[in-house]
Amino acid sequence: MRAPVRPGERGAALLAVLLLVAVMGALTAAALEKLRLSTALAVNMAALDQARAYAIGVESLLALRIDDLIAASPERTTLAGGWNGETRQVPLPGGGLALATIRDGGNCFNINSVADGRLATALTPRASGMAQFTALLRLLEVPEGIAVRIADSAGDWVDSDANPNRQGAEDPVYAGAEQPYRAANTLFADVSELRAVNGMTAEIYDRVKPWLCALPTTELSPVNVNTLMPEQAPLLVMLAPEQIGIARARQAIAGRPAAGWDSLTDFYRGPAMEGVLLPLDVQMQPQLRTTWFAVELVIELSGAELRETALVDARLSPARVAVRRWGSDD
Repeated sequence: MRAPVRPGERGAALLAVLLLVAVMGALTAAALEKLRLSTALAVNMAALDQARAYAIGVESLLALRIDDLIAASPERTTLAGGWNGETRQVPLPGGGLALATIRDGGNCFNINSVADGRLATALTPRASGMAQFTALLRLLEVPEGIAVRIADSAGDWVDSDANPNRQGAEDPVYAGAEQPYRAANTLFADVSELRAVNGMTAEIYDRVKPWLCALPTTELSPVNVNTLMPEQAPLLVMLAPEQIGIARARQAIAGRPAAGWDSLTDFYRGPAMEGVLLPLDVQMQPQLRTTWFAVELVIELSGAELRETALVDARLSPARVAVRRWGSDD
């Protein structure tokens, strides 16, 4: 015989069942949401892994394109063929797409040229490199005192000693920061490192970044006068700002033969460069042939997007990727 239900307990069993159902429903919904997220993450990771594989494949195609470009004209690299800055679309399996761009990777200021030396652990300050960096900063309207401080500090950042340049900075300066750190005392691995250098600000960095590169060598910036664009005239001016003004540099670029200069002698004998006297190392700095190429890739696949930048070393054949970075530049 069932015990009588007390008046105050009527519906308690039903309430307990409903509460249990609600809890189980919430747990099930949470589990399904986690499963959905895990599945989406797994799909995205698989897509990104596939995109990386495609990016490396497209890299190889671009390296072959660079080899063909150099083989067609071993002595000089010109703008013929419209390769510089042209974005090409490469269809990928599965409906994906690669956007590939090749640029002259040497028409920039090599921030590692503020030091000299073959070994990354035995570098010394280079006056001509720091002077060119200062000149470029001044051309970009950075005040002279700040420009000198940044250039000297960049030299200290790269060189192997602990002795600061005249307006430079070594470890004691950086040790006083809110979050202390030390100078690298080796080559810049990336232009973004420059943000840590004494005197650099976010505003100045944004202004100068498009003009800079971090080649894995201390050689003075190998500016190719056969591929230099008119808007890149400051890269000529920085070689000798007291002798070459913006108007003169643009005149030199505009006076370039349609097929490019055959020799540096022809370049220096042109009306725009007549009378310019440069130190021997700077005199040999302009180039007729591009040896560094910058590659930008955007891979679009299954709703995922992957960005890559690479630096291709074409000093020897076949050309090969020297530096590769995933994601944005910073």
